[in-house]
Amino acid sequence: MKIHEYQGKELFRKYNVPVPNGVVIDDAKDAAKAAEKLGTKVTVVKAQIHAGGRGKGGGVKLAKSPKEAEQHAKKILGMTLVTHQTGPEGRLVRRVLPDGSGRTPRAQGPPRRVRKDASCAG
Repeated sequence: MKIHEYQGKELFRKYNVPVPNGVVIDDAKDAAKAAEKLGTKVTVVKAQIHAGGRGKGGGVKLAKSPKEAEQHAKKILGMTLVTHQTGPEGRLVRRVLPDGSGRTPRAQGPPRRVRKDASCAG
């Protein structure tokens, strides 16, 4: 099933699963208003395409002010985002999701730890 992040969040909300607030937009001018409405210190502006690796491809940006959210939205909207899942042709970004989580999905959850065993015998 192909759904965008904002569509998945709508489904979660329907079943009372807590998710960060966000507003999907298709015009960069609306990004500043969305960031103000979210009321968080940091807004994450996320490209909405059917592919993983959006952050590595330049489609996820942190904004520390509503004006910065609008600037990021201007850069992301209309760009052809190339990731490991889109192939070299990429995907055109038509929508962005200013998100009030202040973090990207990859940053959520407990930190990963490597356990080292001091025994040579195993």
